[in-house]
Amino acid sequence: MAVVCPRCGREYDVTLFEFGRTLWCTCGARVGVASRELSLGAAAENRFLADAMLGKLARWLRLLGFDCAYEDRIADAELIRRGVEQQRVILTRDRALPHEWWLSGICVVRAEAPFEQLGEVLRRFALAPSVQLFSRCSQCNRDLASAHRADLAGRAPPHILATREHFWECAGCGRVYWEGSHTRRIRQVVERLLAEA
Repeated sequence: MAVVCPRCGREYDVTLFEFGRTLWCTCGARVGVASRELSLGAAAENRFLADAMLGKLARWLRLLGFDCAYEDRIADAELIRRGVEQQRVILTRDRALPHEWWLSGICVVRAEAPFEQLGEVLRRFALAPSVQLFSRCSQCNRDLASAHRADLAGRAPPHILATREHFWECAGCGRVYWEGSHTRRIRQVVERLLAEA
């Protein structure tokens, strides 16, 4: 089966257009399979995939409890493939991406500062009611589980183990979390953003 350029009639093999990819024809027209728009997943699922330009946004979404995959070096084709296969909404700063890949579920984040980006995503996907602060690992994106102080010897500073009551750990990377001054600051930022959202 072939895909035909609407301007000059040149034919291209349909396998070139996997996952909604488009190509520039030699005549200058954009060629793709517009009628076969693929969905990357419902935004209601709150599952995201951030591109290489949005690492800080990915970390903040994780702190708010949202499943946000991220890799700092990922090519566009791999980003799209993973988004489709994992049913994730793609977050990107690349304004050309929705033109190069005819897919629903690509969200171009327009804000430049991380907190503004976070506010933009919270509003766009109406995420405020779904926030579960500190329920996901900010490093590897896995869910956190409650941990016992006795099991954390050597994994958290002794003065923290002696003065804190509640601990959480990530089953993926082993990182240990506890309430501290940094969590109070994060709560203040999040409360402000949620009020604006």
